[in-house]
Amino acid sequence: MRGSPSLGSTNVERRYRDVGPDLVADLERIRDLGVEHTDPATGTVWEYVDLGKGPTTLFLHGMAGSYDIWFRQLLAMRDHQRVVAVTYPAISNLKELTRQLMGLLDSLEIATVDVVGSSLGGYIAQYLVANYPQRIIRAVFANTFPPNTQIAREHAQPFQAVKAMPAEDVMARLRENADENIVPAAGRSPLVRAYLLDQAAGRMSKTQFIARYACVLDTFDPPDAGAKPLMLIEATNDPLVSPVLRELLKKTYPQAKKTSLGDVGHFPYLNKGPKYTALLEEFLS
Repeated sequence: MRGSPSLGSTNVERRYRDVGPDLVADLERIRDLGVEHTDPATGTVWEYVDLGKGPTTLFLHGMAGSYDIWFRQLLAMRDHQRVVAVTYPAISNLKELTRQLMGLLDSLEIATVDVVGSSLGGYIAQYLVANYPQRIIRAVFANTFPPNTQIAREHAQPFQAVKAMPAEDVMARLRENADENIVPAAGRSPLVRAYLLDQAAGRMSKTQFIARYACVLDTFDPPDAGAKPLMLIEATNDPLVSPVLRELLKKTYPQAKKTSLGDVGHFPYLNKGPKYTALLEEFLS
């Protein structure tokens, strides 16, 4: 697929040298299954994967991710249900992003889904529950934050600074943050490190990153807390979602099932894959 270098290429292979060969093979399997959808109104191209049969779970990634970041869950769950994961193109507002996302589901003849979103994906999942309630059965909001004023207030200036930076500097910052903050919080997981370095080395463009950043700053009214079965997943040492925002999420959805995975960092579906998958399957069964 476009912008998707093989895991067998020299540079990519070097990033994954400390990751178990079975995990590398599984990740490559999901990457090989990716396909494209073109939004008929705009010509925007979406990359996604669609596996299995039965009731559908839609997986939504965070700022530094692609559809394949869910590879451990996709491979484990596809035998007993349909699983769809997408990569966000460079769309900088939630209204248009979700309109096109619903169009992709329409093209696949999927009327309703359970939705699992992490970080920005969890924020998008909340928007879907609020604005497309007829399409959502149950929702998981993981390692994320509710609609709030804090993020926009704190990130207005950094956002403008990042927009003005050369692409190579943006990606260098992402690599530094991964090594200094995200990977240590994930127990120094080789898989988390390799995947994030991969994203910063060409699998995600600066244009995509800036558009995703803009979506984080977008705002909306949260959905009715009791309208759908909800589960919240958090990590006690999440380096990207502050304790204040984690508490605000729980206050916004007081009736949701709440699960803390402890000190597992921001990407537990990668570094704690089987445990995370079992948690999802229990809630979505």
